[in-house]
Amino acid sequence: MSGAGAAVAFALAGEKLGKDEKAFFRDCDPWGFILFARNVDQPRQVRALTDSLRDAMGRDVPVFVDQEGGRVQRLRAPTWRNAPPAERFGELWNRERELALEAVRINHQLLAHELHAVGIDADYAPCADIRVKGAHDVIGDRAFHAEPHAVAAMAGAALEGLLDQGVLGVIKHLPGHGRASVDSHFELPIVDADEETLAATDFAAFRAIKGALMAMTAHVVYRAIDADDCATCSSEVIGRIIRGDIGFDGLLMSDDLSMKALAGALRTRTQRALGAGCDMVIHCNGDMAEMIEIANATPRLDHAALRRANAALAARRAPEGFDPQAGLEALGRLFAQAGLDAP
Repeated sequence: MSGAGAAVAFALAGEKLGKDEKAFFRDCDPWGFILFARNVDQPRQVRALTDSLRDAMGRDVPVFVDQEGGRVQRLRAPTWRNAPPAERFGELWNRERELALEAVRINHQLLAHELHAVGIDADYAPCADIRVKGAHDVIGDRAFHAEPHAVAAMAGAALEGLLDQGVLGVIKHLPGHGRASVDSHFELPIVDADEETLAATDFAAFRAIKGALMAMTAHVVYRAIDADDCATCSSEVIGRIIRGDIGFDGLLMSDDLSMKALAGALRTRTQRALGAGCDMVIHCNGDMAEMIEIANATPRLDHAALRRANAALAARRAPEGFDPQAGLEALGRLFAQAGLDAP
């Protein structure tokens, strides 16, 4: 189907689509939506919410969520499974690489199986940032490993597992958030590593990932590349590093425009991100006034951005046959084979 729509994904305030939200969304026509914990209660309610979004828009809009496992999981126990953080798979990788890849694949089949059942068909996962000793723990155990080749291999397995169960993955945070010394939700991280080091580590992890159709930028300044603007707002980082060195040719989304790493009015943030080369922006707090400001600065998808958006939607498919109980048991066996406790 066509990926037509405005170059933005918006969020909702509550567990139901409000009357004002419905009117606003139908008017501004965002390409997609993002759900958060505030939008989630029970499976039937989430299913009704995702159905109502698609009914309101009159098309099969993608619905996203942050469901990495560990700390970043919007659908949580006891209704949904508490999935392990990525670092558990890094522990397994250190013992048996093939077991780790199979475990990552199964874990993401399990995640996607739960998401697809409630109408969520895109996940802001996996986190493909490398683990860096001494950095802020905003990434921390969300990273699979410290070695870029290990991160790339496990991120690729994660994308496969998600897609097997009908969910598109979004790799993040390009070109690498692992070295950040502060949390970009609250401050602007500045990375002082030289470009040669970044290219061989942070960028290398993303460069080696195969099959990614969507990605999210980092609100991080890389002083060696662009000392003035963070990746989201830097044409140098997006053009030369993300599109060039890393070679990512999929749909590139900003991280949340409401994060405090960014300065200025929402309209300005939107224009700077899109002007730097992001295909799309996202906004996550559900604040209507902020969404209106962003919508007024957001064009419709066209040209390369529309091609990339359509390519992502075209990859959506029905889930393959999968027994989640058998998957859970297999996941436990893989860790046990390596002498580790089941996640």
